[in-house]
Amino acid sequence: MLFYSFRGQKHSPLVVLKVIMQVFLGSPILLLLATGAFLGLTLPLGKIASAALIPASMWALLISAGAGFILLFWLILQGRMLGLGGTRLRYYFLTALISYAVPNVLILSVIPKLGTGFTGIMYTISPVITLLFSIGLKLRRPDMLAVGGIVVGCLGALLVALSRSGVSSSVDWLWVLLALLIPVALAMGNIYRSIDWPKGAHPVELACGSHLASVLLLTVFVLLSEGSLPLSLYGEIPVASVMQACAAAAMFALFFRLQEVGGPVYLSQIGYVAAAMGLVSGAFLFDEHYQLLTWMGAVIISIGVSMTTRAQMRS
Repeated sequence: MLFYSFRGQKHSPLVVLKVIMQVFLGSPILLLLATGAFLGLTLPLGKIASAALIPASMWALLISAGAGFILLFWLILQGRMLGLGGTRLRYYFLTALISYAVPNVLILSVIPKLGTGFTGIMYTISPVITLLFSIGLKLRRPDMLAVGGIVVGCLGALLVALSRSGVSSSVDWLWVLLALLIPVALAMGNIYRSIDWPKGAHPVELACGSHLASVLLLTVFVLLSEGSLPLSLYGEIPVASVMQACAAAAMFALFFRLQEVGGPVYLSQIGYVAAAMGLVSGAFLFDEHYQLLTWMGAVIISIGVSMTTRAQMRS
């Protein structure tokens, strides 16, 4: 119907594209799929970076730099400025450490050892742990459905962890435990961003400032650990590097639009899409093989998170 109306009125391709973008930016489900897909791209692109011997910290630096500088450019175009008061600076750096630097370094470190699919499953556990932290800190009242979702989600995570081949070796168990720290760090970030949100701050401003703070933290970390800042490594895989920077910026741009039209509960489901992309890309692009127990665990995690999401919606 939209196509025929535009054909009859002979609108230019630019007008057609503008209308399509308006429809896209107003659709929660399309935004959910796109945001989760961009988040999930970190997994296969991270594995490519690992194969090119790019340190996890350098790839995490690229993610934050891509998001931070592109969002800064967007803020400038909108006539906005970053607030630099004490409250905001504290928020920027603590968010950068808890929400970006630590989780991204963990994710990129375990991908070569455990695969993109297994690592992607970790995204789906963070809503459960976030709810658990919220209840423990008395930020929300528990109910039976939420507690049941926590138990189911933890059982699914345990099945996924046990399904890894060779987990009897100490090295594999170490990487599994490190992977399980990913949703813990993400959940801690979710709680912190909520309880310390600066009064009157715009979400994009906070995202930009925290990513730029992450760039500073990761730069210092790389200099201390590597002895230099080997930016030339990105030239080894230029296409993947550009894709990662753009994907990070697009993900956070769509992330805030999704939050606006879908709300925080709907937004939390991007982990499903990211995990699905991790499993699919691992199976088809990198020939990763998963046991039936892994897929069963993924389904059980999804059930657990669905239960906790429903509990959040009715609270």
